[in-house]
This record gives sequence, structure tokens and C-alpha cells, in this order.
Amino acid sequence: MHGTPHSSPHLRVVFVLGLLAALLLPLGLTSAPRATAAPAADPVRVMPLGDSITGSPGCWRAVLWNRLVNSGYKDIDFVGTLPPQGCGQAHDGDNEGHGGELVTNVADRNLLPGRLASTRPDIVVMHFGTNDVWSSIAPDRILAAYTKLVAQMRASNPDMRILVAQLIPMNPSSCAACAQRVVDFNARIPGWARATGTDRSPVTVVDQWTGFSTATDTYDGVHPNASGDNKIAARWFPALAAVLDAGVPQDPGDPGDPGEDPAACTARFRAVSSWQGGYQGEVTVTNTSASAVSGWTTTVVPANGARLTQVWNGTHTTAADGTATVTNAAWNGALAPGASATFGFTASAPATAGTPAATVTCTGKAAAG
Repeated sequence: MHGTPHSSPHLRVVFVLGLLAALLLPLGLTSAPRATAAPAADPVRVMPLGDSITGSPGCWRAVLWNRLVNSGYKDIDFVGTLPPQGCGQAHDGDNEGHGGELVTNVADRNLLPGRLASTRPDIVVMHFGTNDVWSSIAPDRILAAYTKLVAQMRASNPDMRILVAQLIPMNPSSCAACAQRVVDFNARIPGWARATGTDRSPVTVVDQWTGFSTATDTYDGVHPNASGDNKIAARWFPALAAVLDAGVPQDPGDPGDPGEDPAACTARFRAVSSWQGGYQGEVTVTNTSASAVSGWTTTVVPANGARLTQVWNGTHTTAADGTATVTNAAWNGALAPGASATFGFTASAPATAGTPAATVTCTGKAAAG
């Protein structure tokens, strides 16, 4: 008589596992797919563009980088085809500051498109034209080069944000006329920017001239020393921070989400009263865009060594060089098109300061649609 056949242990295990699967399937107890983390947003790419003042070594870039990082701006990437060039402090040193370069030559030879293609910036921070001014090139021609470069930036990225400096003063021993040429050229930049900026790709003017001394802030009448680097970085910081806060569309061709673009606004200073050693000032912020503004930030650069001591109807911080950044209060940030808000301040001033004066600029944040 043959004995009863026995199944192998392996077959018994397979049978049991199959039976369990059959029992669990109707209950929906199958294993769930593993969750996939959402991809992190790309860092915002910032190109410092210019000549030797930007590039060699351009230590204001290091100061600005570290101030941004220490202020909480972590997802940024300075970009350029040139590597770091010293400065003795850790920073992202990539840049597009080519020593000796003229902005008119860059435009005439179409050098910028290749550099943009290699680095794909979202924001350009441009201090460019010192060598052109030194070479006695007419402001009209320099501004025409600016316009061509802006068009090339927008061809690379239609949503490009562009910060353009009014040049730092220049007074080299070999160019007696250079100091006035810088003044004359800088006076043309705001009008050019108003005509060139668009809602999608705004152009912001950053005053690097006021309060900068060739005697104390350069080592040769042209290139900044450590004091000059700190002043340049302090001027760039509020303007660049405002653009970062507003949000930067990072996909070329994507118009961005409503409410993310900076909105146009203007700021106007007036002296209310003055006394020995100080004065009271007032700044009026006006929404000059066609859409509502949900908030605004102004930069106040008091003349002749004055410093803000108190601000009302706004909150403020003051940099080492006296440049103050004032942000709206909770109740006066929202402005309809054409509407205005004011804030006041007191300032201390040297006894020899003369008539109160200040340079003021404004950046608005568009309200959500």
C-alpha cells in the first residue's frame, strides 16, 4: 500500500501566503504606494554684472551674500561665468564682472547672450559703465547699450528682474573730468529705467552714488575699499531683498502667479522742520502701477551725514552707512492705484549739514488678484 503523499514545506508556505493574500484583498489591505516627496524649489539665480568694481575682487558681493544668508535668504545662487576672486570670506563668488570691460563693447559685440545662456539668471544686479564714462562715451550711447542688454536679458528670461545702479563716484588722478561725467550720467538713469521697465520685467534703480566718498571709500578714486564694499552691499540689500520677497518666476515664458510681481511706486521726501543738530522729515509713497499694492518698502538715504533716529507709520532698520529701509505698518501698506501713504521720521544731523535732504526710492508688492 502506498502512503499518503506529503506536500513539501516550501509548497505549504506558498499556499498559506496565497490564501492570506486572497483573504486580505477584498478588505483593501494591500500595501500602499510609497509617498514621494515634492521636489524642492530651485534657488533664485542672481547674476552680478559689471566690470572690475563688480568682479575683481568685487568684495561687496561677499558682504551682500553673507548679509542675505544671515537675514534668512537661503535659496539663492549667485551665478556668472567667472569664478570667485578672493575677498577672504566664505561666499558664493560666481559673477559676471569683467575687469576693464565697457558696457558699450559688450552690447556692440553681443557678448551677453552667451553668458546668460550659461548661467540662466532670474535677477541681474548691474553696476556697469564706469569704463565708458572714463572713456568719455556719451550718456546716450551708454544708455542705448543698457537698453540692448535689457532686451537680451528678457530674450533669455521674459520675467527677468533687473537692478541697475547709479554708479559710485569716480575721481581718478588721471581724469579730472570723470567726477562730473558720473554725475551727468547718473542723472539720466532714472528716466531711462522708467521708460524701460515693464510690469513683467521691472527695472529698479539703486542709488550707489549718494553718500559714497572717493576719498574714504575707494583706494584709488575708482575701486572700493572695505568701507566702500560695505556701502555698496548696504544699498543693494534692500532692493534685492524686496525682489526676493515679492517672488521671482523661474520658468522662462511663465508669467508667474498673480500678486508675485513687484509693483511700481514712487517715494517723495520733504522736510517738515529743522533745528540745530536734526530735523523732521516726511516721505510720501504713491502707487503708480495699474494694480493694487499690498505692501511697500522704501530706502531713505539722508544727505550730509544725517541718520534716522525715529520713524512712525512704518518700521525701519538702518545700515552702518546710515541708509534706512522703511517698511509699511500694518494699516498703511495696502494702496489702490494712485493712492498714497506717508510716514514720518526724525533724524540727527551734524551742525554743518545744511538744508535737510534725502534720496528716497520705493518698491511695492502687488496684491493678489
